[in-house]
Amino acid sequence: MLPTIEQAVGALVMGLVLTDIFLTVLYARIGTGLIADRVAYLIWAVFRLAADRVGRRRNAVLSFCGPVILIVYVLLWALGLTLGAGLIIHPALGTAVRASTGETPTDFMTALYAGGSSMAIVGASDFKPVTDAYRVLYLANSLVGMSATSLVLTYVMQVYGALRQRNALGLKLHLLAGETADAAELLARLGPQGQFSSGYTHLADTAASMAEMKEAHHFYPVLFYFRFRQPFYSVSAQTFIALDAVSLIRSGIADRQAAWLKETAAVDAIWRVATLLVVTLETTFLPGDLAAPADVNNSESEAWRIRFAEALRRLSAAGVETRPDGAGVETYLTLKAQWQPHIARLAPAMAYHIDEFEPGGQKRR
Repeated sequence: MLPTIEQAVGALVMGLVLTDIFLTVLYARIGTGLIADRVAYLIWAVFRLAADRVGRRRNAVLSFCGPVILIVYVLLWALGLTLGAGLIIHPALGTAVRASTGETPTDFMTALYAGGSSMAIVGASDFKPVTDAYRVLYLANSLVGMSATSLVLTYVMQVYGALRQRNALGLKLHLLAGETADAAELLARLGPQGQFSSGYTHLADTAASMAEMKEAHHFYPVLFYFRFRQPFYSVSAQTFIALDAVSLIRSGIADRQAAWLKETAAVDAIWRVATLLVVTLETTFLPGDLAAPADVNNSESEAWRIRFAEALRRLSAAGVETRPDGAGVETYLTLKAQWQPHIARLAPAMAYHIDEFEPGGQKRR
């Protein structure tokens, strides 16, 4: 017997859901989602609207968004598979699929129940297939159901593992900087009296951790929507302090003392992977109506000059030999202009302001 339109629609629904699970869980590439990515963005938009209305509790509200998205993923996929199976089984109720006892109802809610039950182990349902075709269907549904459940649960655990790694990196940078969000403070602690040999290990570890974080966001784009109350856990804050530190190394520290440091693979890797991460997230997650980053204006340039002078004073106080203020400031401005506009665009997408990542910025705000 040829399938009905209802059954064809059911097969299409199941195909779309399984494709979405494949692209989200197995293929796992940023920007390739079919349904889940759009649902996540919609939920984030709803949370942003709700958070804007609760004032001081906005950070608490936004912190629930990531877990809620994962719950919605599970429900969306489960209900989608149930709906598809129900549409396929509905026309067969009472004929090819019958109740184990008594008369077989033929309403659609019963079809949904039978479809959902068919996704479990064969034989566990109140409805039994009585034709070979529907026995095969029930067997296929049970295999799909068990496989999808295993994949989704594994995916959720992997997301939280990646989130733990991201948070560990954020906390590490926060503590290395003396809880100041200041890249100059971080460098002063890594190289007291200009001795960066021991601190270089931390830079190498940071480069490796940032590479892992970049790949984690590539494999699990939903991580973007996990927002915590403390800004130092955010990708924007972590890339900000990392790129600022590299900019200060390349522009502020005297070559005589640490020329080797500027050429090391770790410093170059931090620069490259942090830039790649922020640009990738910017181009993937920013809505199209956000304006492009503006050119650096005079007031912003003056603020960066002041920031550079303050950083040199902190480094000098720690015994790090620095270049004369005028010798490195233009290099610093050039380097900072390459990455700060990207973070300035990305940060508002996660309901932060770039000022929160500047030294003392959280207190000012």
